[in-house]
Amino acid sequence: MLKKICLYIFLGGIIIGAITAIVGVIQFKGNAVGAEHDLYVSSRTDYTEVLDSLLPHIKHHAAFRFYARHIGLEKSYKAGHYRLHPDMNVIEIARMLKMGWQTPVRVTINNVRMPSQLAAKLARQIDADSIAIMRALTSKELAKEMGFDSLTLFSMFIPNSYEFYWTVSPEDFVRRMKQEYDRFWTPERDKARQRSGLSRLEVMTLASIVYEETRKSDEMPRVAGVYINRLRKGMPLQADPTIKYAMQDFSLRRILYKHLKFQSPYNTYINKGLPPSPICMPGRNAIEAVLNFEQHDYIFFCARPTFDGYHNFARTLKEHNANARAYSAELNRRKIK
Repeated sequence: MLKKICLYIFLGGIIIGAITAIVGVIQFKGNAVGAEHDLYVSSRTDYTEVLDSLLPHIKHHAAFRFYARHIGLEKSYKAGHYRLHPDMNVIEIARMLKMGWQTPVRVTINNVRMPSQLAAKLARQIDADSIAIMRALTSKELAKEMGFDSLTLFSMFIPNSYEFYWTVSPEDFVRRMKQEYDRFWTPERDKARQRSGLSRLEVMTLASIVYEETRKSDEMPRVAGVYINRLRKGMPLQADPTIKYAMQDFSLRRILYKHLKFQSPYNTYINKGLPPSPICMPGRNAIEAVLNFEQHDYIFFCARPTFDGYHNFARTLKEHNANARAYSAELNRRKIK
């Protein structure tokens, strides 16, 4: 009888051990993620906040906490963007956080007029605040390292979507953008640039004006051609978008004569040539339009009174004045001030 009892206890122990082992395997090696999830751990996030963000999206909490304590995760987790996949277990998740095995993020830069707007846009896409980003965008030392000055550094940014680690520093972000800038300026583009006689900075500056004048890609080369003609003739560009930039008033819908007298190096009505730097981050379509500007003899253009986004072009001041009067009359009819 005693032997049977001992046998039963022995078998019971084996069964319990087997069950415990199976449960342990499931807890530590089994799938811990129900659905794919993006986890963001900021450099300013403490461990409690990490757990608050992570645990609702995984199973086997006790196993995770146990293993996290085992590897000292509380004091060694890395900031970053992490993607949780349904085939991950708690060991893999904990190790990922400890080793900093990040998933890159897509960072998009476009449609900004000033460095401050770029800083604000980036602050929503990487783990850095706008103040730190702005400090990098206006740093004289960093600009010099890139081969620019703090005013012209903005011309270096080519609009696109790029892959970065979410924790990239603002300084390293700028350095990466210099690499993308150098990659953009292929021998073919530099050869096309020579046709206009403009420097890379001047191409970007003129492209920014073209981009602000029209968003019609098919019209951009013609607009660029007008400005090239004016530059070659030594005429002021007289670009209305430069007035808005000079005054920092982008709500202006109608440029009046009083606005044309505003004193600024960006006012192309009172200063000949191009402004000191771009008035926005031009789209790639505008940059290509300047590089491949249309050859013609137009030196004026004015928005169509149909308000379709296109312009009427003129070779003479008389033609231009007629176009301008028609547009002005339509502005008055629509009571646009």
